[in-house]
Amino acid sequence: MKPIHYGALLLLGAVWGASFLFIGIAVPEFGPLPMMLARVLIAGLLLLAFAYFTQRGAGLRTTLRLREKWRTYLVVGLLNSALPFTLIAFSELRLTASLAAILNSTTPLFTALVAAAWGSERLTGRKMWGVLLGVVGVAVLVGGAPLDVNRAIVVAVLASLLAALCYGLGTVYAARHITGLPGSYASTVQLLGAAVVLAGPGLLTWPAARPSPAAIGALAALILVSTTFAYLLYFFLLRNVGPTRTASVTLLVPVFGTLWSILFLREPFNAGMLLGMAIILTSVSLVTARRPEPDGPPAAHLPDIPQP
Repeated sequence: MKPIHYGALLLLGAVWGASFLFIGIAVPEFGPLPMMLARVLIAGLLLLAFAYFTQRGAGLRTTLRLREKWRTYLVVGLLNSALPFTLIAFSELRLTASLAAILNSTTPLFTALVAAAWGSERLTGRKMWGVLLGVVGVAVLVGGAPLDVNRAIVVAVLASLLAALCYGLGTVYAARHITGLPGSYASTVQLLGAAVVLAGPGLLTWPAARPSPAAIGALAALILVSTTFAYLLYFFLLRNVGPTRTASVTLLVPVFGTLWSILFLREPFNAGMLLGMAIILTSVSLVTARRPEPDGPPAAHLPDIPQP
């Protein structure tokens, strides 16, 4: 890879890691459902506009085939955006942003299990050891975190892990049911499908009080930086270095998520959490290790990197 590609990979890890920081700031005032409705709707419309103008509208309606595929897009939006985004936001009402970021890094482990269950990929011995090691890492992480472990904390941890499972289900479902669709289009319909799913619940629970400028600014940064810009940067990397190298950002997101949380939220971080994160990232590297692939993304590839 060229230096610009290494820089882009680090930047992508940084902006996706920052999403946990932005959620932690904004979710107490907006609430999980309204916040994620605003996120997917605005980012989806921005990506749609980008796709339309860069392609000059050529074949957009024909490529999307909305009349045939709208149910598929709703399911992908539900599994890959609406549910996991909301679950992560809900978990950050109780968990620190750094803990949520590390728990979210278990997504490749769940993806491997779902792919094996659906017959998409074989669960090799290396992957199985990686999954088992990931379970140990989660236990060490939660046990070592400076938290008063009670029912609310356990529910929040389970919500974070359920979000990772949703990403796994969404990735495998999209690989089976969305074919021949460029990544930028796939992400657009994913986000707008999620907006349709979240429209009713999000509007019904919209906060009565006006959120603070800090919360509004955090939500704006989440939409513009950690979603719209991050997706465009992701597509840039896919085109230039291929999906395997781009997938290495999975290991950077929890590191940056933890770093930003410590620097800006002054969250505690101890040796137990560091050990848990190291074990989880080792397990992820075992599960995601694969032979090098030719540069360039597959045409029907949905973003399979977790985006909280």
